[in-house]
Amino acid sequence: MPSMLRNTTTRYGWAAIVFHWLVALVFIGQFALGLAMIRVASQRTSFELIQLHKSFGFLLLGLVLIRIGWRLGNARPELPAEVGAMERKAAPAVHLALYAAQLVVPLSGWVLVSVSVLEIPSMPFNLFVMPHLPLGVSEQAETFWIFGHRWLAYLGMALVALHFLAALRHHFWLRDAVMARMISPSLGRGDHGPE
Repeated sequence: MPSMLRNTTTRYGWAAIVFHWLVALVFIGQFALGLAMIRVASQRTSFELIQLHKSFGFLLLGLVLIRIGWRLGNARPELPAEVGAMERKAAPAVHLALYAAQLVVPLSGWVLVSVSVLEIPSMPFNLFVMPHLPLGVSEQAETFWIFGHRWLAYLGMALVALHFLAALRHHFWLRDAVMARMISPSLGRGDHGPE
């Protein structure tokens, strides 16, 4: 089992797989929660949802930083030989854009609460007070970052959709192991045999 924790050149290990799905779950859940919290009628419920959204935002930021650190310290499984040259160039660019979105969206949320004229403290899961970033508070900055945070989230979800569609294409159309190897290390070995 310990040998299945880390990546190899032919498959992802359990750590990368768990980080992938945890980040995906929190990122997509945050988008849904963000839409819900601005549409509820009750101010109390809206406030509670916003605090929960901020909590999961800080969790997402931490998970993504750990995931990037793990990614930098591990091998990257190679794409199957049948993957074309254009896709070989596009895949790293989309992955880089996804990592950037997963970082920038929660960071922009942190900037937003830091510049807000409401100056409401952020208390991740009611465990501690997360300090605001040292930025100027103003209505103009708050309006800008509300817009920026929202549209960065939409862009992030568009990248998630593109990534998901590409994974489905690999699994159902090309019938290679690209999607399967992000489910279990034992499914990602392809025709390379046991390690």
